[in-house]
Amino acid sequence: MSVDKVSDAIASPDAPQPFAELGLKQDEYESIRKILGRRPTSSELAMYSVMWSEHCSYKSSKVHLRQFGTKVPKNNSMLVGIGENAGVVDIGDGWAVTFKVESHNHPSYVEPYQGAATGIGGIVRDIISMGARPVAVMDPLRFGDPENPDTRRVLTGIVSGIGGYGNCLGLPNIGGEIVFDSSYQGNPLVNALCVGTMKHEDIHLAKATGLGNAVILYGARTGGDGIGGVSVLASETFDADGPAKRPSVQVGDPFMEKLLIECTLEVLHAGLVEGIQDLGGAGISCATSELASNGEGGMHVWLDRVLLRDSTLSPEEILMSESQERMCAVVEPAKIDAFMAVCKKWDVEAVVIGDVNNSGRLTVEWHGEEIVNVPPRSVAHDGPVYERPYARPDWMDVRQASGPENLVRPSNAAEVRQTWLTMTGTPNLASKGWVTSQYDRYVMGNTVLAQPEDSGMIRVDEETGLGVAVSTDCNARFAALDPYLGAQLAFAESYRNVAVSGAVPLAVTNCLNFGSPEDPAVMWQFEQAVTGLADACLEMGTPVTGGNVSFYNQTGDVAIHPTPVIGVLGVIDHVDRRTPMAWNEDGELIYLLGTTRDELAGSEWAHAIHKHLGGMPPGLDLAAEKNLAEILVAGSRDGMLSAAHDVSDGGIAQTLAEMAMRSGIGARVSVQDGIDPFVWLWSESATRAVVVVNRNVEKHFVAMCEAGKFPITKIGVVDSGLISETGGSSQVLVIDNVYGETISLGIEELRSISEETLPRLFG
Repeated sequence: MSVDKVSDAIASPDAPQPFAELGLKQDEYESIRKILGRRPTSSELAMYSVMWSEHCSYKSSKVHLRQFGTKVPKNNSMLVGIGENAGVVDIGDGWAVTFKVESHNHPSYVEPYQGAATGIGGIVRDIISMGARPVAVMDPLRFGDPENPDTRRVLTGIVSGIGGYGNCLGLPNIGGEIVFDSSYQGNPLVNALCVGTMKHEDIHLAKATGLGNAVILYGARTGGDGIGGVSVLASETFDADGPAKRPSVQVGDPFMEKLLIECTLEVLHAGLVEGIQDLGGAGISCATSELASNGEGGMHVWLDRVLLRDSTLSPEEILMSESQERMCAVVEPAKIDAFMAVCKKWDVEAVVIGDVNNSGRLTVEWHGEEIVNVPPRSVAHDGPVYERPYARPDWMDVRQASGPENLVRPSNAAEVRQTWLTMTGTPNLASKGWVTSQYDRYVMGNTVLAQPEDSGMIRVDEETGLGVAVSTDCNARFAALDPYLGAQLAFAESYRNVAVSGAVPLAVTNCLNFGSPEDPAVMWQFEQAVTGLADACLEMGTPVTGGNVSFYNQTGDVAIHPTPVIGVLGVIDHVDRRTPMAWNEDGELIYLLGTTRDELAGSEWAHAIHKHLGGMPPGLDLAAEKNLAEILVAGSRDGMLSAAHDVSDGGIAQTLAEMAMRSGIGARVSVQDGIDPFVWLWSESATRAVVVVNRNVEKHFVAMCEAGKFPITKIGVVDSGLISETGGSSQVLVIDNVYGETISLGIEELRSISEETLPRLFG
């Protein structure tokens, strides 16, 4: 086939090129010409187009993301920070943990199964490229109206893809979220998180060092699937009828990925690798340019050596292909044979495609002809940086002024009981068991906590009991009301969920999902959310180790709610001291920690019952949040808490219902004096948790809270002797002081309502 060579580019400087079709702006194209001193070849144009895409280059977000590098808390735990494939933190005893969350939103709308499956595959390769063994995955998901027929198509495909790929890999899926809101109707969010563990000495970085070292491509063969995939899909708004561009979505093979994991860890731990990079978005274009840019500064590639599934692929297509299950390693010449032997052992194909030099250039040849000659940093790191205009939109005033104060509230005991039953069955609060039962949560044997617990927890060291807990959270309605505070509330809830389990919050990753950056209102939301998160992490002492930005989650002029998904990782000295959600022992006392206020704007009650979004989100005191976490961790460590559950979506009512359903044992609770019962039950005030304390340590625990000047209120007692009026052995929740009356709710009645919703909608 004829190819566009560098010599051709010099000889025909004015030849027309399809830069716009590849997603490049006119000024970006002119910048490329200026960098090269000539027009790019078609292969160079392909490389720049995918590497300068929004998904790969962060060109609209860099100016704001720098806050995570300037507002860094004093925290000695961070070993590898932003800029590598994933962040790494020290958890003690010589152990390190790497974790990261990324998006695969647009591909998952176009082709739900493969889009979600390859999202899992991609984030897992980020983790193994750091030298870590993947030990768990999590999936924060957002879908449109649950009654919309297309939501069924998207959700069932995505859940099947996550389960199919993750289960085949043998990785437990220990947490995440499933949220429904009409703003995601044309733009579902599929965020994937992976956690990996390693010893400090096993950390590896993505850099091509050592003159004369070989560049080896290994794993699956390169095919036509995923050409321009996520790098283009994630960089353009969907039109009203679907994606404006439909490049081929990547196709995953989890069995090859499993072989790739074992092969990669073996060559790394055997000391056979000098630098390593996974092939995700932008494929070979990304791997070669980033390795070269981070290393000696030069690399030569023989592109025709790449093993192909499709012999008809052009050089441009090979460079752009995002075929899955591929890695790139830099290996000393003397170690090539040993590297290849390990690959053969695991039945993984491998080929030397290049070598490292000090030319300061990335050069690529195709059957002896030079088709690429570029400065690697200009491709990988020095792309365009936009300071896009942003401005607070006028409609925010209207939205914030339209609070929930005038919404009809239940005003007697019978209405409260009916509201409770209705809320229990709403899609956002209902049991997610229909989904999570499709995931293997306990494979590998180290899962300590998993859905529906507040956070997932994994045992890292079987000898010492050392473990980590991870949570992801975001109430996007709060962010839609106030993006600065909304991002902080998302962080605070995730932080709290880790602490509730008994783990000390240590570090943060994030996946920032927003509409088009070309919309000043969206860009204002983004700037506010990033600033809010950076400020909160600085105050709480939890560094941001890395993450992802997903823009263009927008259909026409309608953007999703700003959705900054925040992942928090915490460490626990011994997993046996974890605090579960379910209460168990008769006579144990139930306490509420924190203060409940009339804060229902953006709440699940306002959303589910009234389809209302307006007002200001709950207030947040970060110092109090940190105080609460310290109490929860101390209570777990010292054996004072037998159960705990944070108060968030659905308020205290949902917290109590979930604890009761998890345990199957009844309790008697009384609404706190001086507070409207409806507000007390369904307000979503921050910085609260319900805890269960044994009578033997009650005084000690209360004294600890009082010493920290943290609000604590006794609200009830666990009581298995409470039986429903219909007889039998059905346990009940009894709630006193509800507008002067007592109501009771059968736990099996609540469970039936909760577990029926998703199967009815999607089963």
